[in-house]
Amino acid sequence: MDVSKIIRLVAVLVAIVAAFVAIPEETAIIAVLGLVAGYFIEEERATAFLVMTLALALVHDVALGPIWVIGGYLTAILGSLSALANAAACTVIGVGLYNRLKP
Repeated sequence: MDVSKIIRLVAVLVAIVAAFVAIPEETAIIAVLGLVAGYFIEEERATAFLVMTLALALVHDVALGPIWVIGGYLTAILGSLSALANAAACTVIGVGLYNRLKP
């Protein structure tokens, strides 16, 4: 397993665990992991990733709360994953701009 897969796996696991356990400074941890994970997204997959990030940002607040037993957890997981993807998208956009503007 290479470094990019390990970082992505740890980032997703932290985002999921944060839905069940109170992690101190979880937002900062998720943001930093997202920023680092975004660096390893290949240029060919950047457009699909950005579309996925937009879709996740739109649906993470969907009213899943009424689903019996797991609704609150699903909403929290999607919220954490959305924060992770948004941070990674910032890096993808920054790297894309750098590659486009470098001499």
